[in-house]
Amino acid sequence: MEVVQVLHMNGGVGETSYANNSFVQQKVITMTKPITEDAITKLYCSTYPEEIAIADLGCSSGPNTFFVVSELIKVVDSARRKISQKSPEYQVFLNDLPGNDFNTIFRSLSIFQYKLREQLGPGIGPCFFTGVPGSFYGRLFRKNSLHFVHSSYSLQWLSQVPQGLESNKGNIYMASTSPPNVLKANYEQFQQDFSLFLNCRSEELVDGGRMVLTFLGRRNDDPSSKECCYIWELLAMALNDMVLEGVIEEEKLNSFNIPQYTPSPAEVKYEVEKEGSFSIDQLEVTEVNWNAYQNETDLSDAFKDGGYNVAKCMRAVAEPLLFSHFGEAIIDEVFRRYREIVADRMSKEKTGFVNVIVSLKKA
Repeated sequence: MEVVQVLHMNGGVGETSYANNSFVQQKVITMTKPITEDAITKLYCSTYPEEIAIADLGCSSGPNTFFVVSELIKVVDSARRKISQKSPEYQVFLNDLPGNDFNTIFRSLSIFQYKLREQLGPGIGPCFFTGVPGSFYGRLFRKNSLHFVHSSYSLQWLSQVPQGLESNKGNIYMASTSPPNVLKANYEQFQQDFSLFLNCRSEELVDGGRMVLTFLGRRNDDPSSKECCYIWELLAMALNDMVLEGVIEEEKLNSFNIPQYTPSPAEVKYEVEKEGSFSIDQLEVTEVNWNAYQNETDLSDAFKDGGYNVAKCMRAVAEPLLFSHFGEAIIDEVFRRYREIVADRMSKEKTGFVNVIVSLKKA
């Protein structure tokens, strides 16, 4: 599987689109807001630059794309008003892999810019937007051209499926039954990828530039623990049931692996310190329920079904990978079964996504 070609969230604005099923991700961005606001404020107030270049890496499409950008601009605008400073100009780079739905982003850009000016008034500086398709596990921007980098729920994705996972039979990700070499291969791929990411960003950020990165991660030292792998184990259960019924070939399942690694805070810290280009300003861990709608009010009956919500969220993320490997015919049935399995487990135990957030400054 060529990850660069097939990894993207479901595009468009339909029922199974990422745009309409990314409330978990929005909650995580909101939870991270104090750290992000602190970092962008420190950046701006250190030099009061006349222009600020911001990159959102793994921007995807839908409301979250502009939600991040608008919050960053609002914080800077508030800071500059307090000291009667002229607004800087903003250059915003929206990056994701080539399969991302950039069309949906740019179709809604004019509406976003209009609303931003309505909220902030005529004093706001010009905002220029550029789409940047490509892998962030490589150089994307000119040397010393960025001031601030944001990335949320993207860096747990690996640049490729590691070699040597043939023994991970019956699993689609790291699991309690995965052999040690599978865990080792995924970790080493993460180390290689994240180190390269840090090195590339250190070239592209100005001195004193900052990054806030949010990983889907874990608290403990075990990379196959339930807190980071369970969501995929339940999807593997649905696929294994379909193998037993002859709907999916066993060989097809055994050759499918999710290109992801969910790091612990210690692993993130270790890689940052080893690479050496950045100092850690903050490193925190938070958690959000699998069902992001759990404590929401005024929900339609459909959204009161936790299994339904989680299955739709995961479908928006995983469908392109499953489609590429297994074909279109099984997709609806896989997620119907997955919904039932998830609903059953959520009724019996606490479920949540662990988030690892790190705020970095270029040393």
